Amino acid sequence: MDLNDLLPAVIVVAIMLLVGLPVHEFSHAFVAYRLGDGTAKMFGRLTLNPIVHFDQIGGSLLALTFIFSGGTLGFGWAKPTPVNPMNLEGGRRGEALVAAAGPLSNFILAALGALPLRFIIATDALDLGSLPVAVLDSFVQINLLLMIFNFIPIPPLDGSKVLFAFMDRRTESQIRPFLEQYGFLILLAILFFPFGNSIGSRIILPILDGLYSLLVGV
Repeated sequence: MDLNDLLPAVIVVAIMLLVGLPVHEFSHAFVAYRLGDGTAKMFGRLTLNPIVHFDQIGGSLLALTFIFSGGTLGFGWAKPTPVNPMNLEGGRRGEALVAAAGPLSNFILAALGALPLRFIIATDALDLGSLPVAVLDSFVQINLLLMIFNFIPIPPLDGSKVLFAFMDRRTESQIRPFLEQYGFLILLAILFFPFGNSIGSRIILPILDGLYSLLVGV
């Protein structure tokens, strides 16, 4: 892979670290604040400043996986936003809204990136192999991928809190401790083992392709 192949992925990683992940975490903080929890604001996280949201391991992993996969896989995270569920209006419903705000912000970013990309494809305004098109294409795909991945209902991902909000208390008390204890191992299996590859190819990628086609129109 030469520099021309790597350059779009490098640019997209920079945009995600400066915009995508900060917007994701800010969305968590903002919704939590509006629902009565000022924990994130107290810790200086109610901001779009990328520095305060940057996680060294998660940011580095995002860069490595996305760049060296040629822009086909991006796995990483920002510093988790502190939220005290006890302060939230609406109980578990409030917790679910806070959790969903992050992934939904990635969908909004993907939609914003898809608008010029859709116009370019429809009008042939630019060469489809040009750098701007490659960057827009990767930006849309990585934001959709982060949204889909974060909605997986396994702790510590945001989707788990959404899932728990729809459970009755008894079912939650039976399932939540197990998932919180072994969730990270389950996610590793999803990502790196043959069973995980099957989930990725049969579930995640079709959803990604469907949403991409919906937004971009191809």
